[in-house]
Amino acid sequence: MDWRRVSVLAGIVMAMLVSAMDTTIINTTMPTIAEELGQFHLYAWTFASYMIFTTVLAPIAGRLSDMYGRKKVLLAGLVLFLLGSLLCGAAQSMVQLVLFRAVQGIGAGIMNPFPAIIAGDLFSVEKRGRIQALFTAMWGLSGVIAPLLGSLFVEYWTWRWIFFVNIPICIVSILLLLPYREVYQPRPAAIDYAGTVLFTAGVSLLLMTTVVESGIALYAAGGLALLALFVQWERRHASPLLPLNLFRNRQVTWINVNGFLANAALFGASTYLPYYLQDQGWSIFMSGVAMLGMTGGWMIASVPAGRWILNYGYRPLIVLGNLLQVVSAAMFLLLGTFNDFWFVLILSFPLGIAFGMLSTVSIIGVQQLVAPDQKGVSTSLQMFARNIGTTFGVTLMGAMLAKAPEVAEGFRWMFLYGTAGSLVSLATAFLIRGSRPAREANAGA
Repeated sequence: MDWRRVSVLAGIVMAMLVSAMDTTIINTTMPTIAEELGQFHLYAWTFASYMIFTTVLAPIAGRLSDMYGRKKVLLAGLVLFLLGSLLCGAAQSMVQLVLFRAVQGIGAGIMNPFPAIIAGDLFSVEKRGRIQALFTAMWGLSGVIAPLLGSLFVEYWTWRWIFFVNIPICIVSILLLLPYREVYQPRPAAIDYAGTVLFTAGVSLLLMTTVVESGIALYAAGGLALLALFVQWERRHASPLLPLNLFRNRQVTWINVNGFLANAALFGASTYLPYYLQDQGWSIFMSGVAMLGMTGGWMIASVPAGRWILNYGYRPLIVLGNLLQVVSAAMFLLLGTFNDFWFVLILSFPLGIAFGMLSTVSIIGVQQLVAPDQKGVSTSLQMFARNIGTTFGVTLMGAMLAKAPEVAEGFRWMFLYGTAGSLVSLATAFLIRGSRPAREANAGA
């Protein structure tokens, strides 16, 4: 591996780390921020503004990278994320913080698909599983150190540093990415401005249904209407934002459907299990440590996944991952029967194996099953499907916990839903054909 490839890999790992940390670090510090800035009724919007733009921008960024190259778009995302972090740290009111979190979300949404896209350009199928495992490690690391850093900043310094700490990391990431020489040859085309506006507005309105307390049906109807207009517009546009012929590829379509359903069913459990442990008296730090079982399982499954795909094809591995997810969800129905910390730590391990297998195999699948000039948008659509699934899954689980008379009962309903949803996801896995990708040589950096 030459020095340029090492530099690029380090740069995208740092970009992923800073994005992952910002997703979790604010969870433990937001009550303190709201107390200082006031306007507590805007509390949820500091999360919503970031989440909406992060989700919406991913497929747009993927398409732009196919048209204009990976490096330019990724660096633009890093600069926007850096600017958003600076503005968030300097915010003087909750209104400002909500707006600046949106800027951060735009930057994160542009950045997030690129670790998988660039890995697909630079590394062979056999090695891509190991690279995906490295990216997974960054998410696991952020899940442990972000709450710890957040609590340290709040207790010994100021909450503003949860945002300012991103700035030097972004600068280092940008410098490490400068030597990147593109392997992929972009195909320039006219930007589909109208399609971008229709898609952004439609998806944003649908995501708003997860955070608003009234008018949910109106937001949903408006979002669906705009997305219907978007589809009609894309059919007539010479250079569509989302090439609709992607959806005629049955394998890619069913892999995306499975990604949505699997994440909607159970991925939200990783959000709420630390809350359960804290409710049982465990510290914020120890509740984060318990989730290392999921990170370990994810990494163990990701490393050999590229080799497994060559041996067994996509469908058997996606079926196995969904089956493990069903078993994990059913086992979590016993939560509270044994020592809570060790139960979560041990049982999150097979759940991590399930998601590690599904994540890696699905990403490689949607990259290998499309033409090179569609690899970016296909990769980002898979991530978009997962993000949308996670958003709605987390919302449904949160509603179950909120309406339950006690936390333990809420978690039982949550994992009943997770078991049923995982079974539906498993059914869709059988609709994916079992083809195997051809072996390929490594691309150059």
